[in-house]
Amino acid sequence: MITELGHFALILAFGVAVLQMIIPMIGAHRRLPGWMAMAEPAAAAQCALIALSFGALMWAFINSDFSLRLVVENSHSAKPMLYKISGTWGNHEGSMLLWVLIVSLFGAMVALFGGNLPPSLRARVLSVQAAIAVAFLAFILLTSNPFLRLATPPFDGQDLNPLLQDPGLAFHPPFLYLGYVGLSMSFSFAVAALIEGRVDAAWGRWVRPWTLAAWVFLTIGIALGSWWAYYELGWGGFWFWDPVENASFMPWLLATALLHSAIVVEKRESLKSWTILLAILAFGFSLIGTFIVRSGLLTSVHAFATDPERGVFILAIMAVFMGGALLLFALRAGVMEARGVFGLVSRESALVVNNLLLAVACFVVFVGTMWPLVAEMFFDRKLSVGPPFFNAAFTPFMVALGLVMPIGSVMPWKRAGFMRALRPLRYVFVLAIALAGFAFVVQSGRSLLGPMGLFLGAWLVAGTAVELWQRSRSDWRRLGRLPRADWGKATAHAGLGVTIAGIAGLTAWAVDDIRVAKVDAPFTVGAYTLTLNGVEETRGPNYLATIADVTLSKDGDKIAQMFPEKRIYPVAQMPTTEAAIHYNFARDVYVVIGDEQLGGGWAVRTYIKPMTIWIWIGCGMMALGGILSLTDRRFRVAAGARKTPIAQPAE
Repeated sequence: MITELGHFALILAFGVAVLQMIIPMIGAHRRLPGWMAMAEPAAAAQCALIALSFGALMWAFINSDFSLRLVVENSHSAKPMLYKISGTWGNHEGSMLLWVLIVSLFGAMVALFGGNLPPSLRARVLSVQAAIAVAFLAFILLTSNPFLRLATPPFDGQDLNPLLQDPGLAFHPPFLYLGYVGLSMSFSFAVAALIEGRVDAAWGRWVRPWTLAAWVFLTIGIALGSWWAYYELGWGGFWFWDPVENASFMPWLLATALLHSAIVVEKRESLKSWTILLAILAFGFSLIGTFIVRSGLLTSVHAFATDPERGVFILAIMAVFMGGALLLFALRAGVMEARGVFGLVSRESALVVNNLLLAVACFVVFVGTMWPLVAEMFFDRKLSVGPPFFNAAFTPFMVALGLVMPIGSVMPWKRAGFMRALRPLRYVFVLAIALAGFAFVVQSGRSLLGPMGLFLGAWLVAGTAVELWQRSRSDWRRLGRLPRADWGKATAHAGLGVTIAGIAGLTAWAVDDIRVAKVDAPFTVGAYTLTLNGVEETRGPNYLATIADVTLSKDGDKIAQMFPEKRIYPVAQMPTTEAAIHYNFARDVYVVIGDEQLGGGWAVRTYIKPMTIWIWIGCGMMALGGILSLTDRRFRVAAGARKTPIAQPAE
């Protein structure tokens, strides 16, 4: 009964979304207040109905309702409760339902908190958001119905993919979806502004908090996925440039550019057309990511293995929304004339450079991700584009971005003197050079990667501190009274510096060792001694595990007892690796147990990974910076009345 109720609620949500798509848009065109006002209760009703449908599906997973095909294919009665719940979205159909739930959730939030928006703009925004929901509700109902019953239910299910049975993967998809699906709201604001024929400073203020919220969620989601890959897959890496990893990273790059360009729209009423284009493309790349994951055209350890017909449906959705938005963008080019002028050396110019670097970096990732598909389709060649290409092509843009950011932050708006702007950063430069030089001297090799990463990290962190000090006018008492948005910006920029330093240190100075370890025979890796004390077999809730007992010591002193595991899930007949990791601020010691060897002993992989935790500390700082900015009072009050009346749309 509950399952049928969920299916019925989904059909009702589709009907409500169709009404929300049509009636408010007509009302905004004809200036009919009642028709425009209909958008708000419709958005709330649509969200409530989809939430009811999603709750019904989750109820089926929690109660192991094996009359539902989706539960049979993605759950098992012996599975822990957390993974029964996460099984709701650990599959194609359930994840698409979560996808459209988040679309409707953002629409409901605008209906609830968008009281500062002009009624016509709010109606159009909610109408465009409903159009996105209509497309994906139709996709779910026609091709990916999660509520299909089985005529003869089995006694038990086939289990969830063992790789997904992990706390990191339980929370990673919802955050990721809140991020790149949340960019649909930036898209809706852009299209609504184009339809209305007005892009101004007030619009820049209105779109920023929604973009920032999506960016924060996307940052957290990417960081969780990276952390999961690091500790769960057993290869010791945090990023592999996998197509699905890239699918979330490309919208993040464009959303970062959008956040910065929207500031220029708000402060100077410049870069209007570029900002609108970024809002369209950021969501467009979210749709591209959805296509990559679900089309089956690109191979990925994370991808849903679905039939290409579903991919064609998503491709059609992408063509309609992106094609329509870009056509509207071309037709409305005249209403996005820039008002603010600025010099070649100014904060505006620095933000333009920032945007260009992020956009080109996104294009590089896109080309590397899609090139194997292009080569196979047009040249009949099977190619793979791996980390060497991405590292070589992507890294220079991030280095340039790191160099530019502190300089742009201390520059004044409109016009600046270059040398005068650089003067406050001279001591920061000396500090960064000294730190890089020290690292170069004390490192064991002569790699420039580690010292360069430390230079950029120090340059960004110390440069951020100088900017805050300038904003406080060199007064400690003023420093605590700075707006939260200033503190948020500083925290996010410093977080990027910490992440860059962590990535460079890990890449340059990691030590790895693969050997056959004998029981009670110590071996040395780097400055550490490890002893395999024994290996035992045990049983978990729904898996069999081989657990090693390893003692980690240094200079004769015991540091930790480590227990790497190798698991086999009998239902899915799939093995997984559970690395044992000893964390501290300076380095990680990472141990993986392999198979027992014929001559005695066990295969053991050991990595010493310097500065690894800095990567996720930096990501956390970036997300915290976004949250601090969102709590700024200026984001919570009305953006202010428009200086001129809204242009009437053409009849």
